[in-house]
Amino acid sequence: MDSRFFSLLNRLSSLRESKQLFPESLVRKITISNRTYYTSRSGKLSLYNKISPLGNPNTSVVPELDNWVLNGNKVRVAELQRIIHDLRKRKRFTQALEVSEWMNKKGICVFSSTEHAVQLDLIGRVRGFLSAEIYFNNLQNHDQTDKTYGALLNCYVRQRQTDKSLSHLQKMKEMGFASSPLTYNDMMCLYTNVGQYEKVPDVLAEMKQNNVYPDNFSYRICINSYGAVSDNEGVEKVLKEMERQPHIFMDWNTYAVAANFYIKAGLSDKAIEALKKSEQRLDKRDGLGYNHLISLYASMGNKAEVLRLWGLEKSACKKHINRDYITMLESLVKLGELEEAEKVIKEWESSGNCYDLRVSNIVIIGYSEKGLFEKAQAMLEELMEKGKVTTPNSWGTVAAGYMDKGEMEKAVECMNAAISLHVNNKGWKPNGRVIGGILSWLGEKGRREEVEAFVESLRAVIPMNRQMYHTLIMANIRAGKEVDELLARMKDDKIDEDAETKKILLGTRKNKN
Repeated sequence: MDSRFFSLLNRLSSLRESKQLFPESLVRKITISNRTYYTSRSGKLSLYNKISPLGNPNTSVVPELDNWVLNGNKVRVAELQRIIHDLRKRKRFTQALEVSEWMNKKGICVFSSTEHAVQLDLIGRVRGFLSAEIYFNNLQNHDQTDKTYGALLNCYVRQRQTDKSLSHLQKMKEMGFASSPLTYNDMMCLYTNVGQYEKVPDVLAEMKQNNVYPDNFSYRICINSYGAVSDNEGVEKVLKEMERQPHIFMDWNTYAVAANFYIKAGLSDKAIEALKKSEQRLDKRDGLGYNHLISLYASMGNKAEVLRLWGLEKSACKKHINRDYITMLESLVKLGELEEAEKVIKEWESSGNCYDLRVSNIVIIGYSEKGLFEKAQAMLEELMEKGKVTTPNSWGTVAAGYMDKGEMEKAVECMNAAISLHVNNKGWKPNGRVIGGILSWLGEKGRREEVEAFVESLRAVIPMNRQMYHTLIMANIRAGKEVDELLARMKDDKIDEDAETKKILLGTRKNKN
C-alpha cells in the first residue's frame, strides 16, 4: 500500500476537526504555502500576528506570549484557541503545546474536556504516549470523558500500540464511550498501520452491529484495506454499499481512491467509470480535485483526458497556484509530452506566480530522461541569466547524461556549475560514478589548469582522495611538470600510493627513458 496513506492515518486527530477526510494514498505530499495568516482589518497588531510567522519549530512562542501580557495587551481565549488550531494544522505541534500549556498554567480559562483532549493529543505527538497517559491519569473524573478517552486512544494508535489500544477501547466500550465512528475509525487506522488489513472490514462490521453508522472516512479506510491486498471486488462492494447509504455523501475523492486501485490492477474500464463519477461530484472550482484526476489519467497514459481536465481547470479556477502547474507538468512529463510541457511552462512564467524551482525542474528532468541534455542545459542557463535559483542536483543530472553520451567537455561544464552551487546546498553530494568518469577523462585529456581548477572546486564538496591526486599527477606529467610536491601532499593527506599510482609513475619514467 502507498506509504503516504500512513501519513493520513497518523494525522487522524487533526482530521477530527476537518470534514475533508481523504486518504493520502492519492493525495501526494505537497508544499503549498498556506495563505491563512491573520491580518486585522483594523490594522492593529494581534497576538496571532506575532506567533504565526515563527515558523521554526525550535523557536519557543512562550516569550511572545509573556511579552504580550507584559505590554498590557488583552488575552482572548478564542484567539488562543485559534492559534492552537492553526499551529496544529501547520504541524507545529511543539509550539501548539506551548500555547496550550501556557494557557492552562496562567489560568486564562478553566479547561473543559475539549481543551484537555487537545492538550493530551499534543502531548502524545510531542512527548509520546507515556506522557499522554500520565496527563490523562491526572485528570479529574469529570474530565475523563469520551473526548479525552478518544484522544488517548488516538495517541496509542499513532504510535502503533496495539495491546494498549485494544485494552483502552474495551474500557471505552464499558463506559459507553464507543458510540462514535471516530473510535472505530481509530482502530481501523491501527490495523492499517500495522499491516493487518484483513481486520479492517471486521471493525466496520462491528460498527454496524453496534448501531454505529460508518462515516465517509470509515468506508474509505475499508476501501484502502481491500485495495492494499488487491481485493478489487472488496473495493467495489464497499463502494456500492456507500452508494446505498442515505447518510453518506458520495464525494469526488471516494471515487478517485477506488479509481487509483483499479488503475494499479489494470482494470481500465472500472477506473474510467470511477473517474467519471468522481468528476461529476467535483466542485468546479476545486483545483486540488482537478489535480488528482489529471494525475490519475496521466498514470493511465490518457493524454486527451489530461489536456481536457487542464482546460476545464483553467476556465473554472481564477487563480492557479504553483502546485497546479507542478501536477500538470509531472503528468505531461510522465506521458512524454514535452512540447505540451513547454507550453505550460510559458503559461506559468506569465502567471505572475512566485518563482518555484520545482516547476522548471520537472521539465529539466523530463528533458534529461529523454536524452535532451542540450535543452535541459539551455533551460538551466536561462534561469541563471534571469537570476533564478537552480540546484546542483539539476546540473548534476545533466552532467551525468552528457557523460553517458561521451560528451565529456559538456559533462565537466555542468558539473562545475553544480559544484559552484554547493554553498547554498550543503546537503548535496555529487554522484560518485559521474565524478569518477570526469576525473578519469580529465587525467587523460584535460589541460593542467583545467584539471587543477576542477579538483580545487571539488575538494570543497568532497575530501581529497586517491583518484583526485591521480588526475592531478597525470595532468602534470602530460604537461611536463614535476609531481614530487603532489606526492608529498598526498602523503600528508594520509593517502598511500597504490598499484595504480606506481603504474602512473612507472609510465612516466619509461617515457623519459
